[in-house]
Amino acid sequence: MDTENQKEIAEEQMIEQAFQELLNDYLATKHRKRIEIITKAFNFANQAHKGIKRRSGEPYIMHPIAVAKIVCNEIGLGSTSICAALLHDVVEDTDYTVEDIENIFGAKIAQIVDGLTKISGGIFGDRASAQAENFKKLLLTMSDDIRVILIKIADRLHNMRTLGSMLPNKQYKIAGETLYIYAPLANRLGLYKIKTELDDLALKYSQPEVFYDLVNQINARKTEREEFVEQIVEEVSTHMKNANIKAEVNGRVKHFFSIYKKMVNQDKTVDQIYDLFAVRIIVESVKDCYAALGVI
Repeated sequence: MDTENQKEIAEEQMIEQAFQELLNDYLATKHRKRIEIITKAFNFANQAHKGIKRRSGEPYIMHPIAVAKIVCNEIGLGSTSICAALLHDVVEDTDYTVEDIENIFGAKIAQIVDGLTKISGGIFGDRASAQAENFKKLLLTMSDDIRVILIKIADRLHNMRTLGSMLPNKQYKIAGETLYIYAPLANRLGLYKIKTELDDLALKYSQPEVFYDLVNQINARKTEREEFVEQIVEEVSTHMKNANIKAEVNGRVKHFFSIYKKMVNQDKTVDQIYDLFAVRIIVESVKDCYAALGVI
């Protein structure tokens, strides 16, 4: 067997494994188990993107699968959105039309794919920067289905996670767009974990020197800081228990972009920023919330 064939077989196995992981993730959710239509969407997209590679060199279909995983695991959407995520680049990048998608997958999936295609072509094209503020407002009102925006955010998150394979000037442009449009949108829609990751990745690619300097400074005392957070969490948990408040207490060192913003706004070095930590107390009622506040 020649090297080319071996490579092809290895790629097919990688694609199949990634899709199987997506199915397993979906089956672990509380959504209705509509395996058939998801498999159909995957097979259709896989065939449509066959032979196409991403800039990183991996088969293109790995991107829609990754977006579908984000949609399923990190945003919590169901089969319709997973199918639309798998198909989201088909109309834009191949000869298939929205009508083809509607005939095969029905009106709802086609409508979402159509919305994603329109956003890709117009609102996030070359004209985006000049009118980004208007576009942000428009986005939340223009879509007939909010899932269009949620899948678009998932698409951008995966693109940011794999931005290392792009040219530096492209990285800078995409990072700026992410910081100005996508991260605030994610925040507005309650996707705080995604918003934070988009912010950190945007800082990494728009100001790499600042980002890595911050990472090094924070990591230099990482163990000490983590121990400090653990100590606070333990102490707060004990106080909650003693006050008979049922609570989940967790802590973290704040994210890089959040620290960077404080440094810029307050004109301070990282050593002069004292609120590097966050501790969250989750309780079961408003009454317990005030009681916890009293204990603190």
